[in-house]
Amino acid sequence: MERFDYVIVGAGSAGSVLAERLSACGRKRVLVVESGPRDRSPWIHMPAGYGKLFYHPRLNYGLHSDAQPGLDGRSDYWPRGHVVGGSGAINAMVYCRGLPRDFDDWEQAGATGWGWDSVRDRFDRIETQVAPDGTTTGSGPIHVSDVRDRIHPLNQHYFDALRQCQLPLTDNINGTAPEGGAVYRINTRNGRRCAAAQAFLHPALARRNLVLRSRARVMRVIIDEGRATGIELRWRGRSHRIAAGEVILSAGAVHSPQILQLSGIGPGALLARHGIAVIRDTAQVGGNLQDHVGINYEFRATRPTLNSQLGPWYGKLWAGLRYVLTRRGPLSLSVNQCGGFFRSSSQLDAPDQQLYFNPVSYTTTRNGTRNVIHPDPFAGFIIGMQPCRPTSRGRIDITSADPMTPPRISPNAMATPEDEAAAIAGGRLCARIMRAPALSAITAGPIRRDLRDMDDDAILSDFRARASSIFHASGTCRMGRDPALSVTDPHCRVHGVTGLRVVDASVFPNVTSGNTNAPTMMLAHRAADLITSQAR
Repeated sequence: MERFDYVIVGAGSAGSVLAERLSACGRKRVLVVESGPRDRSPWIHMPAGYGKLFYHPRLNYGLHSDAQPGLDGRSDYWPRGHVVGGSGAINAMVYCRGLPRDFDDWEQAGATGWGWDSVRDRFDRIETQVAPDGTTTGSGPIHVSDVRDRIHPLNQHYFDALRQCQLPLTDNINGTAPEGGAVYRINTRNGRRCAAAQAFLHPALARRNLVLRSRARVMRVIIDEGRATGIELRWRGRSHRIAAGEVILSAGAVHSPQILQLSGIGPGALLARHGIAVIRDTAQVGGNLQDHVGINYEFRATRPTLNSQLGPWYGKLWAGLRYVLTRRGPLSLSVNQCGGFFRSSSQLDAPDQQLYFNPVSYTTTRNGTRNVIHPDPFAGFIIGMQPCRPTSRGRIDITSADPMTPPRISPNAMATPEDEAAAIAGGRLCARIMRAPALSAITAGPIRRDLRDMDDDAILSDFRARASSIFHASGTCRMGRDPALSVTDPHCRVHGVTGLRVVDASVFPNVTSGNTNAPTMMLAHRAADLITSQAR
């Protein structure tokens, strides 16, 4: 049986950071186990490849939720990265720390030491800020690019509309004044994706004490007399056991609770029903599921948009040549170019809505057995929104003792009056912006129903009919001091089991207000220091 000091399950945003940090001393043997293949696809490294990765059959688990009563009984699509780099290899690369109050809420929820004053410096340490002229600030591995000089001209109408609505603007949603409309900063370097795998894992693989095994499926954590002693995995068609000084689950908010339950840690009745010996009976494993749910409102435009550059074959050819030769142009950018954080009412003490503005409209069609995203054959744009802090809570639970069987995803979205009110408030805000002269002047009409004509009931009805996950799943192994209310302690150690931790978005006590990739990397960077300080 092979033995490692640390076994990290998952080579995603958290696992990649942990791998680099825990192997840095050169003395500890570290194994990273990833169920997906290596991240060699060119679609991963080209920012606009996001559209190809969204339904990719090999690099994306392509999960689906249960039917959700709050979304008119619809099952929702849940893409999750099935590749080295995890979901950070297939996401839209919006780099968003979250709002300071998000982390103060973590601390108040029992995650001692994770307040804003404790984590702010950690973000600084992982980032290099890249200005439009290429100058840099900071020396972290993740390059955070300010691309305001490269966005489509149509975006200016969005910013003009915000001014006309007397809504704030900000230079940087990650700065000291995060509220307001902004160009989204993205984690790219020289026009290529710069996610955790590229920034942390790949450089560290040159170390002899770090091993990566891809296409290896973890079956369970081996627990002996209350201590995690290793893992059982399926690799190259055979079962293997790996001994570990410490096992760290970084498989994400869906698969980390699944692995815990398969290992005997979870709701006792559920585990017994599937013939799994109960090691620790706790309903918290898989509970507290949180996610952002959002909606897009699409409009035809009277001015050229990215549709003309990315739709016809000659536009694609020109964009492709430009990207290959210069690493510039629309293929070097995220699909989400602008947006920001806003208060839907002046009575609120913090932003409650995150907006997106995209100078392109697109449609999903079926091509054989696959869904395909393609730009519409006319000029269009999108304004979208997601309420920042949903109050609905769902669950992740196994449906079989077979690790290859996907778990049940029950988001329970839109289950509270507060979430209904937030959806209405977000729709009102978008309608207000759309009615501003700057956007009215370039709007030919709606592609679907016209948001500008909807009352509150219609906004809520439309949200239930069309809204979907924004893919920010978190909270299913939440941190906290009280074992009755949480899965891990503030050092990410699983309550009641020695030598076992969870380090990924599943330990967030509360979902952050914005995109979750940046706080996941921050969390892993800080957790690595907690792990190594306790190992001395």
